[in-house]
Amino acid sequence: MAGVAAISVIAWLVGEAVKLSPLDSKWIPVLCGLCGSALGVLGMRTMPDFPATDLMTAAAVGIVSGLAATGADQIGKQMKK
Repeated sequence: MAGVAAISVIAWLVGEAVKLSPLDSKWIPVLCGLCGSALGVLGMRTMPDFPATDLMTAAAVGIVSGLAATGADQIGKQMKK
């Protein structure tokens, strides 16, 4: 499960980098999801305890983890209001 948490952290960092770039912030969830998908497939291939054994499931786990980073960021912002 640590691999899944790592995907969320890396995707969150990608989202933070997009905020600093000239890209529109509306692309952050898409880019976090794509980054998570790629990291999910990479995790399946490199980590023996990754919670997926096929490409589709690994990509789905990665996408959910990437989008969770976006959701966690928004929860933190909404709690401050």
